[in-house]
Amino acid sequence: QVQLVESGGGLVQSGNSLKLSCAASSGTLNGGTLNAYAMGWFRQGPGKEREFVAAMSWIGGSSNYADSVKGRFTISRDKAKSTLYLQMNSVVPEDTAVYYCAAMPLATYYKGGYYVAGNYDYWGQGTQVTVSS
Repeated sequence: QVQLVESGGGLVQSGNSLKLSCAASSGTLNGGTLNAYAMGWFRQGPGKEREFVAAMSWIGGSSNYADSVKGRFTISRDKAKSTLYLQMNSVVPEDTAVYYCAAMPLATYYKGGYYVAGNYDYWGQGTQVTVSS
């Protein structure tokens, strides 16, 4: 079955940086077949709903960000490693949350549905990020 495994979370001071990783593995969702998918990062803070952070097509060329992270976070991927990344710079306490990576059909991404959690078919277990002030 499809597996998405996040790592890289932890405790970080406000203003510093952190890089999250998401390793994708599956009989069908790896290597070249990832080209049929778009990947996204979501987060869920204490007492809050899960919210969109960033997304990109696996084949590359386009990415999208929530306004709250635009200019601070960067989504990227390493095709050879089948790994998705989220580089988080200039973090603030409001970035404290469990961060999830997810995969959705590429067609849905191109229709603009990347910010809707319900459009994603596969999810990781999440990694905790805590930003201290």
